[in-house]
Amino acid sequence: MKTIIERIDTEQTNKDIIKKAGDILKNGGLVAFPTETVYGLGADALNEQAAKKIYAAKGRPSDNPLIVHIADMDALEKIAEAIPEKAVAVAKEFWPGPLTMIFKKTPAVPVGTTGGLETVAVRMPNHPIAKEIIQAGGGYIAAPSANTSGRPSPTTAQHVAEDLTGKIPMIVDGGLVDIGVESTILDMTVEPPMILRPGAITRENLENLIGEVAVDRTLIEPDSQKSPKAPGMKYRHYAPKAELTVLEGELSQVVKEINRLAKEKTAEGYKVGIIGTEETVRRYSTGNVKCIGTRQDEMTVAGNLYGILRDFDSDGTDFIYSESFSTGGIGNAIMNRLLKAAGQHVIFVK
Repeated sequence: MKTIIERIDTEQTNKDIIKKAGDILKNGGLVAFPTETVYGLGADALNEQAAKKIYAAKGRPSDNPLIVHIADMDALEKIAEAIPEKAVAVAKEFWPGPLTMIFKKTPAVPVGTTGGLETVAVRMPNHPIAKEIIQAGGGYIAAPSANTSGRPSPTTAQHVAEDLTGKIPMIVDGGLVDIGVESTILDMTVEPPMILRPGAITRENLENLIGEVAVDRTLIEPDSQKSPKAPGMKYRHYAPKAELTVLEGELSQVVKEINRLAKEKTAEGYKVGIIGTEETVRRYSTGNVKCIGTRQDEMTVAGNLYGILRDFDSDGTDFIYSESFSTGGIGNAIMNRLLKAAGQHVIFVK
């Protein structure tokens, strides 16, 4: 299959490109496009055969549910039932935006889209290209991250091309995404509502609006026996080809231990990568050191995370050592992704 890459300006979208993308989606095909979080791989969410193509292109387990993307609130009623008042309040505050909510599904949504579940995950993205493509494609677009399953999520069209060229007909290139980690997922079928995946919309943001919000225990203690209710809960995600280790502890001691490990592995003939920050990169003396951002603004860290992991793949890196980050605000999402990418391989430094 030939994959066409179409560059589009977010300030003045090309109607011809949008129509072409919409026609592919309406005809059961796949289109990768940017959202404010990461690039998504879109298919008609109400067409079970189209949804199956997503799983095939990504190599994604069929019980890993897809998020249905909509462009306006009116679309929600067709696919979700028993919408609680809290969900309405959350939608008014955070939609469009980097937040997914889970509802009981209506019969309109095939179980092939929901991973066999009777619930549906729904998001309304805040990206001009995404919104136009969703509308052009029929209004209901299932769109997980546009990467090979398990790999670091794509934050540029080039990342998508690396994984999916020859597997999908079209990639819409809208440049670098804004946030760089996937949406927060909030389960509205339970009380109190429960976060199943952390993202840019934090627990604090939600609790300030609707009161108590729980956090799924598998975010703290992975449970491979539990059926995934939301994307990313069960399977290894975001992983580079190299062995990634996260080091936690007092920062100066973490830097010291990373330097020791890097020298040890380099002496053994391995290529070593180090993920540091603006505050620490000059303190590393060995290895391929990459700056992920500044601790003064962890949104910069989120925005660079997946790109750096992919860069290490391109460099042929064997071992990666990363500093850890705070678990407040967006830091919770960063650590969630880092630990999944590392397969929970953590060294606690005293």
